[in-house]
This record gives sequence, C-alpha cells and structure tokens, in this order.
Amino acid sequence: MSYLQNDYPKVAIIGRPNVGKSTLFNILTESRKAVVKDQPGVTRDIQIEESEVWGKKFLIVDTGGLTEATDTFSQLIREQVYEFLSDVDFLLVVMDGRAGLIPEDREVVRMAKHVGKKMLIIVNKVDSSHQEDLIKAEFYEFGEDLIATSFEQRRGLSSLLEWLHQTLPEFKENLQKGPRIAIVGKPNVGKSSLVNALLGSSRMIVSDIAGTTVDSVDTPFIYQNQHYTLVDTAGLRRSARREEDVEILSAFKSQESIRRAQIILLVIDGNLGPTDQDAKILQAILENHKAVILVANKSDTAKDNIEDYRSWFRGRVDEELHFFSEIPIVFTSAKTGSGLEAILKTVVEVSAKLDTQIQTSELNDFFFETIRKAPAPVWGTTNVKFYYLTQTFQKPPSFIAFANHPDGVNPGYRRFLIKHLKNRFNLQGIPVRIFIMKSRGKKD
Repeated sequence: MSYLQNDYPKVAIIGRPNVGKSTLFNILTESRKAVVKDQPGVTRDIQIEESEVWGKKFLIVDTGGLTEATDTFSQLIREQVYEFLSDVDFLLVVMDGRAGLIPEDREVVRMAKHVGKKMLIIVNKVDSSHQEDLIKAEFYEFGEDLIATSFEQRRGLSSLLEWLHQTLPEFKENLQKGPRIAIVGKPNVGKSSLVNALLGSSRMIVSDIAGTTVDSVDTPFIYQNQHYTLVDTAGLRRSARREEDVEILSAFKSQESIRRAQIILLVIDGNLGPTDQDAKILQAILENHKAVILVANKSDTAKDNIEDYRSWFRGRVDEELHFFSEIPIVFTSAKTGSGLEAILKTVVEVSAKLDTQIQTSELNDFFFETIRKAPAPVWGTTNVKFYYLTQTFQKPPSFIAFANHPDGVNPGYRRFLIKHLKNRFNLQGIPVRIFIMKSRGKKD
C-alpha cells in the first residue's frame, strides 16, 4: 500500500557528505527543515518538501551523503538513496569545488547515470568569480549541464533556478489540502518503519540503533483524494539523556514539528504499553492543543506474548494516560502491515472533528440546557451568570462563554462543560477549549 504523492515532478539532491546538499534544500524550500551542521552524516533520511520556481511547483528531495564507507549507516544510506532514485524525475548532483574532483564524485555520477534521469552538476563552494573557470574545468568530464555556485554566499543560484524552470514541466493541482501529521514517540518504537509502511517506500532509514532519525522529515502523500503531509521525527528522550549536540538539535526539531502539525500520531511499543515517558509526551502534545491518535505498534508480537492483549493495553492507557483516557487507539504492526488502513481512517475521522463548525443558535440551546444540570459556580457570594456561548475560528474547536464573573468558573466546572460539549457534538478524542470572558454591557 502506498500513498506517496506521485503527481508533482520530483527533483532529488544527491552527492557526497558535507558538500552542501541540505543547505541547498533549505534555500529551495525557504526553510531550515534540514539539519545543517559541519559534520558528515547528519542527514540520514530522505526529506521531501514542496517548492516553487517562478510559478512551477515541484517536490525537492534531500538525501543522505553517498560514500564508499563500510559502516552500517553509510551502507543503509547508499542502498536507500539508490532505491529511491527510480521514483524521482530530475537530479541535482552537488560536488565540493574546494575539495576538487575525487573518486567518490565519479561514483555518484555513475549511480545517477544508471537510473537515467536528467541531471545538473552543481560545483558548490566556489566563493569568487575569478576561481570559477579553473575549478569548473576539472568537472567538465561529466557534461555541459554544469554550474558553479556558493550556497553560503548565494552565488550562482539564478543559473540553478533558470535550469529548474526550463526543465520542470507545467503542473496543475486539483487536490484538497489536508492536515499535517507528525509521528512522535520514544526512540526505537518503530516510527520510521511505520512511515515506510504507510508510504510503501524505504524513505526512512530503519535500524535497531536508537537515534537513527536525526531530522524531522516531511513527506506529502494522498489518501482519499486529500493531500496530507506526514512528518517523521527523532525519538524524544528525557533531557538528561541527550548527550550529542546533534541529538539536542533533533529533539528541538521534534518539538517544533508537534507545534506545526494538526494531528499527532503518538507511537508506543505494544509490548511495553504506555509508560511515564509516553505520558509526558502526551502532556506536551495536549499543551500545544493538538489532536492525537495513540498507535500501538508491534501489536503482532505483543498479542502473541500478552494474554488478552488489547484489554491489557487499554488498561495500561487508563492507568498511565488517565488525564486523556478518551484518546483514539489504533493497534498496528509496521512489519506485517496490519492496522495501517485503520490509522488513515482514524486520521480522516479526527480531521473532520477538527473542522467542526457549530451554529451559534444550536450551541446556545445546548449551553443553557447543560448549565441547568449542575449548580452554578460562585464568585464570592454571587452566582456566576452565563449569557451566551460562541465558537472561535481556531483548530481544534475552541469556544468563548461570556459571563458576569469569569474568575468564578473553576477548572472543575470548565471540565464539566467540555465533557458535555464533546458528547453532544461528537468531539471525543480531540482537545477542546472553553475560554470564559467578561460580558460587556451586562449587569447582574
């Protein structure tokens, strides 16, 4: 099963480590989504993001550095990139003008030519114009589609943009925009495997080494004629256990991805059930007012090892995640593919709840019916009197209740209102807020 977006033309950036691929990706996407650090191997996963050149839209793809090294990560990156290149349309091959032409550059070009895609050779780190002809001469053996640039100084970018504009076909989009979905959780719970299973491609590097995913990685995909973006994030550890500076940066980007997303998939190892660390992650999600779906991954092995597995798991949810026990739960296995369709169907259901709009008249009929069911809160010696309730334009749905004494509405009464609101309008499973404001022009 694959929902990978196949309509936009795809342009992949490839090359050796530390030649500037992620810097180019950030320039073309006008973002800082790719981690840029003067350290080879920081980019380990394939990142995909929408971009546009003079009215022509495309997907730009950042890839891990290609080397002949024999360590585990280098081999995984090489295999992953080579497999993915068959799915792209054009290649930007980046080389280091300061280092000059080296054998690994020839191997990168050989790989590019083998997949038969139109490519542009970009010699980066050419910092001055008087060096340009001399440095470029060394790389002309690869063909005439060759430019010299300095990404840091923004030199040569106009030639790159011109090549892209001339090369890219026209594309007209007719899909609806769906929400951004971030996949979060502790390290090694199967987040990247889940992304690969959902997209039907080995876009994320998957290994049993914690910390494999460094970036927060975006991928557009289509489901039921709706355009979504799936974000894989680095595993969230406790702060005291973040030792490397790259891991600290990764944790920050994971938290940033939560803030930017509309729906969060909180992935938990089904064999372990939710833990105190998962509860802290869920609290962070709710504090950011994001809709969340609990994904019990590795359920294929868990159900073999744990008697009455689903009941046991739900019991653990009630115990550890008692502050949001209505959270939607999907049991899945990235390894076998079970439960993947259920995840996407739940995303559609939650997305519809996020878009809920309730007419003010219907809302107030509910409101005045509900406040009669419990004694009014008291401010000093005066009962709090409510006047009306209205919905804001925020997502998830938020509401403003106008009253004579807002400070008299305690958290318990607010929870009472939210519970009845969710039950009446089928908003279970998403965080709903009610703001209490002073009504102007009203007298007791």
